[in-house]
Amino acid sequence: MTELVVLADPDGHRIGTMPKSEVHHGDTPLHLAFSCYVFDPACRLLVTRRALDKATFPGLETNTVCGHPAPEEQLPDAVVRRAAHELGLTLEDVRLILPDFAYRAEFHGVVEHELCPVFAAFVGGDARLELDPTEVERAVWEPWERFATEVLSGARDVSPWSREQVGLLAMLGPDPRDWPTSPLSELPPAFDPDRP
Repeated sequence: MTELVVLADPDGHRIGTMPKSEVHHGDTPLHLAFSCYVFDPACRLLVTRRALDKATFPGLETNTVCGHPAPEEQLPDAVVRRAAHELGLTLEDVRLILPDFAYRAEFHGVVEHELCPVFAAFVGGDARLELDPTEVERAVWEPWERFATEVLSGARDVSPWSREQVGLLAMLGPDPRDWPTSPLSELPPAFDPDRP
């Protein structure tokens, strides 16, 4: 089955779909996505390295999981689905943190151009990883504060979206469990599959 991504206009409304295999190139259209930062009970972040054969930003270290919602899929459901698919994780608590994050970035001639709300999610202490090697080369639990400090100081090279997101998340406070949760109603309208 062809995996579709949802295209959006600059005002955050749906304007159609495109096969995922065709959407990323040198002039990638704006489309829907998400980023998620997954934490364990010790407030460690699961940091991942993207697989080397991924079409976009291969081999870069980044947040825990990214993905695209299917056209008829609620965004939190897409977060849960991708975490299970890429990492074998069952998320226990999924919270919308940055509902209006968006970015455009280029790497080796391929552009990402996304409306990309940011989530935080949490797992139990017995979480076991089962990595999909076509998506994730490596995954390591690291203290959030150390990761954020290294990213913000420039000592650590991460994906361009993660660098921007970490800066915004760090302003919310040192403990991800205390970050304020946004209601889904604050998402751009394109993320509501029930709206035209």
